[in-house]
Amino acid sequence: MMRKNQLASFINKRLAKSALTIIAPASLALMGQVHAAEATTIAEAVTEGKVKVDLNLRYEMVEQDNALKDADAFTLRTRLTYATADYYGFSSLVEFEDSRVVAGVDDYNDTLGNNPDYSVIADPETTELDQLFLKYQYEGFSVKGGRQVITFDNQRFVGHVGWRQDRQTFDGVMLEYKFNDMFQIDYGYITQRNRIFAEAKDIDSKDNLINAQLKTGFGTLSAYGYLLEEDTNIENGLDTYGLRFTGKADIGDIKLLYTAEYATQDSDTAGQSYSADYMSLEGGVGFSVVTFKVGYELLGSDGGDYGFSTPLATLHGFNGWTDQFLTTPKEGLADLYASIGGSVIGGKWAVAYHEFDADESSAAVDDLGSEINAVFSMPLYDHYTVGVKYAAYSAGDVAAGKVDTDKAWVWFNAKF
Repeated sequence: MMRKNQLASFINKRLAKSALTIIAPASLALMGQVHAAEATTIAEAVTEGKVKVDLNLRYEMVEQDNALKDADAFTLRTRLTYATADYYGFSSLVEFEDSRVVAGVDDYNDTLGNNPDYSVIADPETTELDQLFLKYQYEGFSVKGGRQVITFDNQRFVGHVGWRQDRQTFDGVMLEYKFNDMFQIDYGYITQRNRIFAEAKDIDSKDNLINAQLKTGFGTLSAYGYLLEEDTNIENGLDTYGLRFTGKADIGDIKLLYTAEYATQDSDTAGQSYSADYMSLEGGVGFSVVTFKVGYELLGSDGGDYGFSTPLATLHGFNGWTDQFLTTPKEGLADLYASIGGSVIGGKWAVAYHEFDADESSAAVDDLGSEINAVFSMPLYDHYTVGVKYAAYSAGDVAAGKVDTDKAWVWFNAKF
């Protein structure tokens, strides 16, 4: 416990203090973008940095077939980022994030105890230090220490949950080595998971992340091990090892897409041990303006007592957008899905359908429902994007504890 606290203290206090000493004056002075060429002095690294602003204005609606009131949220997320130029391989970045209710539209359970009689919309009001890190890079090697975004592969196991207004980041150290254009390996040690529910629900941890990628002429092969542990007084561990292969091939004007992944997981908590497997298969065919995909994802179960878990994932991107399965049911989850998407009038659209079943069904739980998703987004000029999204979940067996759910979003994003 003491060694972890010392590391966390170094990252969050010593590194933060040093980085802010360099960055804070420049953040006040620079309110536009300038090119970040390699600097020859520290002062030059500061003055030739970049400032970025990201604004995300969003309305979200949730209706559920239960006793909870229908929820409405109108929120604005503001993200301010400053990155120094490189100084002999060293660079730094500081980023603040704020999420606020707009026009008083806050009829929703924000997960922090406000409005518990409404459905959940996981966008609490918060102001946070989103990122603050110091980085060193030399040729193929880089090390980054501090608070940072960490993602691997398709974010099924480690991601930033960027859909929510308060995205997920991590406190820790990341090492990366690119041997060449084909092979690289990453290792990370995480001391705190800064989740999407504001600082009140962040989790101290002792997580080890390993991911290696090999690029071939047919696609990219990833091998990974994610060894997770919450830093509590209760013995616990969640160890996952897996392989993933994804690629594409052109046949004339047709593009073939293919992905296969398998992982195994061991969970130990307070003397209870479980094992479960994960599998994903996806194939697609792309034409000039439309792409079709079909897939099957299995989050396995251990005898109907435990479901395969991915607590660091960008979960919104999987198993439907109504977020019914942020926690895998103990019976496991099998997701058979199909999607179609493409481009029209300068924007992108997609429609998807999911059929959910239990991996290991019981007398009461087998059918876990179905869901349909639809989205359209379009860029406006160079800095703006507008979008609309809809998701409708139809519940299956009553004993599964799910209810019919509809969600809708409309948003406007600006980046400078």
